[in-house]
Amino acid sequence: MRSNLMLGSMVAALLSLLPSRSVASPESEATSPWLSDRGPGVATSLFGTYVARGELLLYPFYEYTWNHDQEYKPEELGFVGEHDQRGKLTEHEALIFISYGISEDAAVELESALYTTVTLRKAPSDTSAVPNRIRESGFGDTQAELRWRWLRETQGRPELWSYSEVVFPFQRNRVLIGTQDWELIQGFGLTKGFSWGTLTTRVSATYDGGEGDLQFGEYAIEYLKRIAKGFRLVLAMEGEQDERALIGEAQWRLGPHARIKLNNAWGLTSKAPDVAPEIGVALTF
Repeated sequence: MRSNLMLGSMVAALLSLLPSRSVASPESEATSPWLSDRGPGVATSLFGTYVARGELLLYPFYEYTWNHDQEYKPEELGFVGEHDQRGKLTEHEALIFISYGISEDAAVELESALYTTVTLRKAPSDTSAVPNRIRESGFGDTQAELRWRWLRETQGRPELWSYSEVVFPFQRNRVLIGTQDWELIQGFGLTKGFSWGTLTTRVSATYDGGEGDLQFGEYAIEYLKRIAKGFRLVLAMEGEQDERALIGEAQWRLGPHARIKLNNAWGLTSKAPDVAPEIGVALTF
């Protein structure tokens, strides 16, 4: 209950920031052809998605994750055993993503797994007291971000932006879902548009409150291309430590304020999930 109240307070604070919306003119895109794939908005943490000043973006979505080779340690689950094991994991998440453009060069975000169900099946070689099947469900990961564009793209210079993220420890007593300790993330990215598409790359560093150390965090390279008036494609590679995944996404515009997003992630390394499909509708106001 406390977690839901805190989430509601953060959403209310986000919605209270409502200056007038900035809309790109056809003339600005004509004089800045490098923006043709994406427009002039600030990059969000969603692949191929941007938010303009005064624009509110709501994205409810569902994500499924399957990994036949999920790494775990029995001691991380509350049992005796420090050796790595490989079990089978299935996860269902119903999430909400909210972003708001507070200026031409700044945006805030909130993302939360409103309901998560995770099932871990014990590895056949695991002789510890871990049950054959562990299941947890409830309120999942929740994080907030401030995103800032330091330099706007020009014909000869890429766009430089950064993001500062905090992940909230709402699930201190869980072992499979959510986050158990504070996490602070600082990242930087570059975006450059070309006639053949738009490239974005980003890197980050993560401070884990539980471990008390700073680590090299998530990184990615993304390709975005608008191939028709209402249709865009995204191809990306995303990684963190020894997990890497290839991601493909299709975006269809249903009208001036709605876009369907359908993507899937395929694991490229043994510790990454096998597949993680996602579907949602991005609504703008």
